[in-house]
Amino acid sequence: MSWSAALRADDPTHVPVTLDEAAERATDAAGWVEQNWSTWLNTGLKIVLILVVAFTLRMLIRKALTKLIDRMNRSAQAVEGTALGGLLVNAERRRQRSEAIGSVLRSVASFLILGTAGLMVLGAFKIDLAPLLASAGVAGVAIGFGARNLVTDFLSGVFMILEDQYGVGDSIDAGVASGEVVEVGLRVTKLRGVDGEIWYVRNGEIKRIGNLSQGWATAGVDITVRPTEDLDEVRAVIAGAADLMSKDEPWNERLWGPVEVLGLTEVLLDSMTVRVSAKTMPGKKLGVERELRWRIKRALDEAGIRIVGGLPPQGTEPAAKPADPTAAMSAPSVFASPSSPQSAAATPLPKPDLGK
Repeated sequence: MSWSAALRADDPTHVPVTLDEAAERATDAAGWVEQNWSTWLNTGLKIVLILVVAFTLRMLIRKALTKLIDRMNRSAQAVEGTALGGLLVNAERRRQRSEAIGSVLRSVASFLILGTAGLMVLGAFKIDLAPLLASAGVAGVAIGFGARNLVTDFLSGVFMILEDQYGVGDSIDAGVASGEVVEVGLRVTKLRGVDGEIWYVRNGEIKRIGNLSQGWATAGVDITVRPTEDLDEVRAVIAGAADLMSKDEPWNERLWGPVEVLGLTEVLLDSMTVRVSAKTMPGKKLGVERELRWRIKRALDEAGIRIVGGLPPQGTEPAAKPADPTAAMSAPSVFASPSSPQSAAATPLPKPDLGK
């Protein structure tokens, strides 16, 4: 007798299975399998079909989006190097913007397709989806309240990229920080400040944006001269210096229009201010202003026209008035005269002679 047979013999609850019972059980199992195999096959085929359609559709949509992004990049490269390309297109900016848009669209498409396929698979298993959808709705609301700042940053970043409000290489004023855009993300924008620091600005915190690198910029210079100078001569000297500057490299490319002498902006007793303005390439305003001041100052010095303003130069201060010798003297006192009523009132009374 084997060990398992001995155990069955020692177990009083063990009921031996006859051959007929075993055959009956096998027949019931075979009948149950035969009865349900068609249902299993239909469910399996339905699930396979759902997954095949979902992954095929996802692959086709991702390929279509990739081709669309590549076409956008090729269109940017086609105009790069031209005047229009230098004004509107930045290769790195366009590439990053297109990749961000493509990443968002691909993620949204994958989420929608795979999420719908998952729900259809659960439905194929005859699972009631109403409690699941209700729980997912409650969880979504809770997550939305808890991560509202993250959702705000993400949505703001998506719209900033879609609307092309700014890109890599732009100089912007974002309110909370300003500088050159280093990287544009869906949640955070990186700026490099004037002193080289890196600012990480959440997109949801940006309420207004001033882009200094789109379109064109205006360089303005004020020149303050003496009021006795000949205005026609001042205008001619400034115009001559500006004309020479507009013909030299690289200023002929950075100046997008003639340098204009707009006229007087301020007339005082000791000075008058002449305003000079020019339309420049975006982002080159400060350099044009510095060079324009340099050339105008040299031209005015050669013409004998002196720029005034600020502290007066040495040797031109007005002569100091002589000091008043009586300034440090105090006013005479009424007590100095013994005949004054104040002195008489302050004189002590004589003591009476009590011995007489």
